[in-house]
Amino acid sequence: MKKVIFPVVFILLVFASFSQELPKIVMKTTLGDIVAEVDTVNAPLTAYNFLDHVESGTYKNAVFYRVVHPRNQPDNDVKIEVIQGGIYTEPRFQEIKPIAHESTEESGLKHLNGTLSMARAEPGTASTEFFICIGDQPELDFGGKRNPDGQGFAAFGKVIDGMEVVRKIQQQEERNQTLLESVSIEIARTIE
Repeated sequence: MKKVIFPVVFILLVFASFSQELPKIVMKTTLGDIVAEVDTVNAPLTAYNFLDHVESGTYKNAVFYRVVHPRNQPDNDVKIEVIQGGIYTEPRFQEIKPIAHESTEESGLKHLNGTLSMARAEPGTASTEFFICIGDQPELDFGGKRNPDGQGFAAFGKVIDGMEVVRKIQQQEERNQTLLESVSIEIARTIE
């Protein structure tokens, strides 16, 4: 009897872990809403850091300020397409402690269309700044060539509704990848 119960319990636990519903957030921007799922299972450190910022109000009145597309990166051998947001332009940005780097090699996540990921300079410098991929961006994964250190970026979620808003933000007028008029994130909050 014990030989039968253990496999059944094991299978139920495995199934329950795969069916766990991930937290969702909404970012209400001046151009529309972006709804994302935050992967606390595969990228717990990065995902909970992002959720902490959402729940504490860090992203209230934050902005999308950077857009990257093939036309505005002529000197880059490896081209990407993303929009970037956060509080980088605010003085409080300097006060927020960075988190350890959680690579895509560790998480198993990939930089696909709609992926949310943390922006960084060196590994271990990400804190509040994040980006959303437009199209698949494998060069942002561990081993990718966009960053010379090869560590890639920390993917932690995906857009599940509002990619048309992401593309609209990317199409706004910019100079040297900086939006001439940033797009306000009026509020970011978790949703049921």
